[in-house]
Amino acid sequence: MPRPYVLLWGLGIGFMLSLSACADTAKLSVQDGTGPNPVLPEPRHERIPTVNIAPAKGWPADGKPEAASGMAVSLFADKLDHPRWLYVLPNGDVLVAETNAPPKPEDSKGIKGKVMGMVMKRAGAATPSANRITLLRDANGDGIVDTRTTFLEGLNSPFGMVLVGKDFYVADTDAVVRFAYREGATKLEGPGVKVADLPAGPINHHWTKNIVASRDGSKLYATVGSNSNVAENGIENEANRAAILEIDPASGKTRVFASGLRNPNGMGWQPESGVLWTVVNERDELGSDLVPDYLTSVKDGGFYGWPYSYYGRHVDERVKPQRPDLVEKAIVPDYALGPHVAALGLTFYDAGLFPKKYRGGAFIGLHGSWNRKPHSGYKVIFVPFANGKPSGMPEDILTGFVNRNGDALGRPVGVAVDRAGALLVADDVGNVVWRVTPATGKTANH
Repeated sequence: MPRPYVLLWGLGIGFMLSLSACADTAKLSVQDGTGPNPVLPEPRHERIPTVNIAPAKGWPADGKPEAASGMAVSLFADKLDHPRWLYVLPNGDVLVAETNAPPKPEDSKGIKGKVMGMVMKRAGAATPSANRITLLRDANGDGIVDTRTTFLEGLNSPFGMVLVGKDFYVADTDAVVRFAYREGATKLEGPGVKVADLPAGPINHHWTKNIVASRDGSKLYATVGSNSNVAENGIENEANRAAILEIDPASGKTRVFASGLRNPNGMGWQPESGVLWTVVNERDELGSDLVPDYLTSVKDGGFYGWPYSYYGRHVDERVKPQRPDLVEKAIVPDYALGPHVAALGLTFYDAGLFPKKYRGGAFIGLHGSWNRKPHSGYKVIFVPFANGKPSGMPEDILTGFVNRNGDALGRPVGVAVDRAGALLVADDVGNVVWRVTPATGKTANH
């Protein structure tokens, strides 16, 4: 091993050990930071950030998560390469984005940047991107994949996917690209056509870009995370970031639909209200109890605080200069999901396989913390809805992703509902897709 690398590795290990020794420990439970009225303690400004990694280990033979009472979980597909996002086509085919971060040379400069790269590697988030979308087909409906093909390849850190008519859209890390789709196709040909650029560049701190289409298919909505934790890379590098963008696919014209959303990922249209909702990862280095990640409805023209404030008008004093005019307009999110849970996946349930109480509610994939002590997230939850709004505390759906030793056997990311009404969960550490059904396997409309 070359001497400079040995030195850097030694510095990195020493730095991570010092971070662990200085880690802030939560004083509140995750539940305290969950729901419509989360507890928000005084911030702890961390000169040395809390680092508490669950090292990525993967599942042992025959290992799997633990399903909630009355539910069962089974393996839908395995031997994938960092599966992050899911999309179900109308014919029932399941698409999986096998993907990871692109090169980000300006986001890893200096000792801290390199050490944080080591942190991400230990957490299972630093493998090269496969840059492909794989199609999984369960032809006989038995819950097991029969056919697996490479649907698209040669992409650039793909994430979100959506089909509108015969147009299949992919959100690469730097652009939305359109491909011609034919029902039943197992592979798409051609390079695709760029519809619109998305913010990327050499920093590209939050690289994942998700997309959904409006109900009539006339508009696309793309999530773009911030280029920093709290604008420390300069507010000039945050143009069209920490936002949801509205894109006209016919012209490529783009506008900011909502802003101040530090790192939005999953999006969905709530079935009863027809309103767009998203899950958002909030800022770090204010302690293990702050700031709750959240689920919120998205208002056209709405501003949600980042970087100047969090959870409405709670000013983040680290950000200079401040913008009191924007803080005054900051919208309070609808529903907290707990601090540092890393909410990524979101899908609303509008099928009939699960009991009636799940209709209209939200399944959410919590990827899990690396900067909270003790860990938070690492599970799939369900948030009940009534009259188009959250109506109770969340229910654990899949747990057991972290073992007794604190190792991550898996990490849930994207969630989707298959044609039969079962819940699919992408696990990017286990390299599998899980399938959740009622324990009886029968329709449960009661």
